[in-house]
Amino acid sequence: MEHFVVSARKYRPQTFKDVVGQQAITNTLQNAIDNNHLAQALLFTGPRGVGKTTCARILAKMINSDGAETEDEDFAFNIFELDAASNNSVDDIRNLTDQVRIPPQVGKYKVYIIDEVHMLSQAAFNAFLKTLEEPPKHCIFILATTEKHKIIPTILSRCQIFDFKRITVKDAKSYLQYIAQEQGIEAEDDALHIIAQKADGAMRDALSIFDRVVSFSGKKLTRQAVTENLNVLDYDSYFKSTNLILEHKIPELLVHFNTILSKGFDGHHYIAGLASHFRDLLVCKNPSTIELLEVGEQTQIKYQEQSLLASQEFLIKAIELANACDLKYKTSKNQRLLVELCIMQLASISFDGEKKKGNRFIIPPSYFKSKGIAPIPISKEDPQTEQSIIKENIVLNETQDETVTAVEEPIIDVIIKKPTKTASGLSLSSIKKKKEHLIRQMDVVIDEDDLPQDNFSEEQLISIWNTYAKQLDDNGEKIMGSILQMDTPTLRDGNIHIELSNATLKLELERAQYPLMKFIRKQLNNYNVKLVITVNEEIEKKYAFTTAEKYEKLKEKNPNLELLKNIFGLDV
Repeated sequence: MEHFVVSARKYRPQTFKDVVGQQAITNTLQNAIDNNHLAQALLFTGPRGVGKTTCARILAKMINSDGAETEDEDFAFNIFELDAASNNSVDDIRNLTDQVRIPPQVGKYKVYIIDEVHMLSQAAFNAFLKTLEEPPKHCIFILATTEKHKIIPTILSRCQIFDFKRITVKDAKSYLQYIAQEQGIEAEDDALHIIAQKADGAMRDALSIFDRVVSFSGKKLTRQAVTENLNVLDYDSYFKSTNLILEHKIPELLVHFNTILSKGFDGHHYIAGLASHFRDLLVCKNPSTIELLEVGEQTQIKYQEQSLLASQEFLIKAIELANACDLKYKTSKNQRLLVELCIMQLASISFDGEKKKGNRFIIPPSYFKSKGIAPIPISKEDPQTEQSIIKENIVLNETQDETVTAVEEPIIDVIIKKPTKTASGLSLSSIKKKKEHLIRQMDVVIDEDDLPQDNFSEEQLISIWNTYAKQLDDNGEKIMGSILQMDTPTLRDGNIHIELSNATLKLELERAQYPLMKFIRKQLNNYNVKLVITVNEEIEKKYAFTTAEKYEKLKEKNPNLELLKNIFGLDV
């Protein structure tokens, strides 16, 4: 059986023209050789699999070539490759510097290629400094690394640095297409594009993936075979998801997401890919940005067709929601629910980029329909309308019972102008604004002159007050129930007065006064009564008595207790 050679070795470039995606660097090196302007130390840096070692070997071969050698001459005697990952000690560098002094037996130069040079120890770097700065004229050093930041500055300053870039998807796909033709493999354009994307800018990785997929599918390379073998989500999954989102079909969308999870895909992978899909659709909206879409020609047509169905506002909103879900995914305790909630929110967006909602009215339309009055929408252009409450349109029935019923219903929507400065949800200013908002809601009812204002006694007030406090206790609101029972309310000047011992209790009662006053007004049938809360810090504080204090109090009432204690020898 013939020995199999992987494509990364079989199709390794032999000249600078064959190197993929590094034209700027290869042209610079070629001109340096032609003009005899080559530095004594070169540093090749960049991601894995982009051609650093390959360019070093081509350079070593070209500087020793004089045109008289055979095509397969590789000058192996003049090229020394050192793996710094396993030879990173000072002794290894000393052996290297000893060999540098010996001139080449064949050719002009001895080339030392030190791969993964960032793995050298600090002492090895220091031992290498002098030789690297002033090597013999027949010696050239080529250092290669993927992590330039780990190399000490004194080494970097002695080298001519070449930064290799990632191989673009387009260049990688073109090279894979060339190799497929060389091997007689029929490959779909989308299949090669997926391989190039999966390689993430590394040509060696692309060739390794290509060999693996060819072993799986044979001489015919299809998009379906590539996605199945590489376990990547196909474009069709995202096209289907987007169609369901645009059609607002939430149940079908959740079932589709469950099908994706059942195939072994991660929810994080899905939502991140969905955000990228929306980005690609947004790119297709403008002819000037369509070149940013890195997909095959057939898939590009699908993207253009679907981009016509979604507005730009929708896509921006969808990208924002999907990206927020992507950021929260790792910290979420229920990750599946997070993704499901996100796709349900996406399916709830209308084409104008906003969630569906009815027209806002100052008073609900259902109330006016029963009264024969047309509803008044809020005009955004009239700030006075937003800040005022339309009292003229509140029509109450003549009977007293119907009037009370109309007040109980939440028919009035108070519109408060937003402050110029926003406040934090936990700041004191935000708490104060919330309290003012509740008071305004209460004042809407108070200001109505036609509401009932029946007279009542202080005994009725105390009875209703205690009833409400008992309801709070029964509902589990023990703290507020205790606050209400700390003082007996009094009736003065037609208002309810209560005195508390500190400002904290006053603040708590002010926050809860809206439902309290609503209950009291309804029971008393008086909608003009107000609650006045005062603070008296001189109120006598009640403490729990110790055993000795209890005994002294009892002894004051009955002095015979001391005699009883002495006769029987009792202890407190």
